Amino acid sequence: MAERQTVEARAFAKAVRRLIPLMMVLYVVSFLDRVNVGFAALTMNADLGFSPEVYGWGAGIFFLGYFLFEVPSNLVMQKVGARLWICRIMVTWGLISAATAFVTGATGFFIARFLLGAAEAGFLPGMILYLGYWFPLSVRARYVALFMAAVPISSALGAPLSAWILDTHGLLGLAGWQWLFIIEGLPAVALGLVVLAMLPDGPENARWLTAEEKAAIAARLEADHLSLDAAHQAAHPAGTHESWLPALKDTRVVVLCLVYLGLVVGLYGIGLWLPQIVRAMGYSTHEVGLILIIPYALSALAMLAVGQHSDRRGERVLHVAVPAIAAAAGLAASVVAPTHMAAIAAISLASMGIYAALGPFWSVPPQFLRGTAAAAGIALINSVGNLGGFAGPYLVGFVREATGRFDVGFMALAAIVLAAGVLVLVFRAQLGPSLQCNEAEARKI
Repeated sequence: MAERQTVEARAFAKAVRRLIPLMMVLYVVSFLDRVNVGFAALTMNADLGFSPEVYGWGAGIFFLGYFLFEVPSNLVMQKVGARLWICRIMVTWGLISAATAFVTGATGFFIARFLLGAAEAGFLPGMILYLGYWFPLSVRARYVALFMAAVPISSALGAPLSAWILDTHGLLGLAGWQWLFIIEGLPAVALGLVVLAMLPDGPENARWLTAEEKAAIAARLEADHLSLDAAHQAAHPAGTHESWLPALKDTRVVVLCLVYLGLVVGLYGIGLWLPQIVRAMGYSTHEVGLILIIPYALSALAMLAVGQHSDRRGERVLHVAVPAIAAAAGLAASVVAPTHMAAIAAISLASMGIYAALGPFWSVPPQFLRGTAAAAGIALINSVGNLGGFAGPYLVGFVREATGRFDVGFMALAAIVLAAGVLVLVFRAQLGPSLQCNEAEARKI
């Protein structure tokens, strides 16, 4: 027994070292290419004559392309393998992101953003599905949170980097915002080739695992699935799914789509407008870059802490609901904050809450979805949820243009994020059977 546990611990330790850092780097570049438009807007909007509504539409239309191609992309990945498909995603999105530097008007901007979404579709759900090939559900939240901490990390690093790149204005005849898209887009192409060389399709293809270690991972995952299958069968009549069509009609999938929609409305409603909001407070571009390190660094720490706590407690639903409600409170408080620093602190709380919910949230679908059902169900949840990436920025932009203020838009974001937290609580019994893993077991992985 002790020898088996030693082999298992060694196998998972290898998987963490070999996979998580690479996956985080991929997601840092991915998310940076997705949201660097927020910094580009500081000068691009004036250069191209974009109104707040035009910018909000262009920033958000990315998610329409994402929505349309998300489920097909994840189903293709399951057939051709993660290595080849993630490589394809990265190369195409890197090229399109760099090409955004050469748009000359609203139509070109809309087309480039739509194509970027279509190219990137399948990356996040593909990575969530891929983690399921390696790590037990009972400790999944920590690794999902660690991987997804790349999002606030990319924003924290990207803010000062983007501010610095904007200062290259005029170099070789290009504007600073054009260099921003080029410099932050092309690394994705190179990393796509790294994926092709270094990312195995699953444990069975990992040359750095022994046969004994591969068997230990497979045995642990199977035992984990059997335990959770029984728990969900008792809590929900539909039990677990392995084929994709019944999974897409499951009430739990629908609820998770709506919850994620609410979280993403808040995430991008804040993220794609925050540079302009802070700039409007009177700070310079460089000061904006430095100030934005604060909310995103705190968000990364919150993600890791809540993910670890969720695994130790063996609980997911409250670890989604409580951070979401805290985020709604932060958004509302930012509207009535008496000073700029108080407003930034409130927005930091909102950002921390939304990001902290993501690790436990993405640990819920694999509890009742397997195989093709997991590929389709996780992709559907992400694609519907990411419509919030269109709705959030557009909502804030529309209100900003109509009223000249951000506060009404932020109150609307607060109401939507609050509704997501409440919805999780309403369906708590269906979504969250207890996970049978104590703290001592969790530490071995």
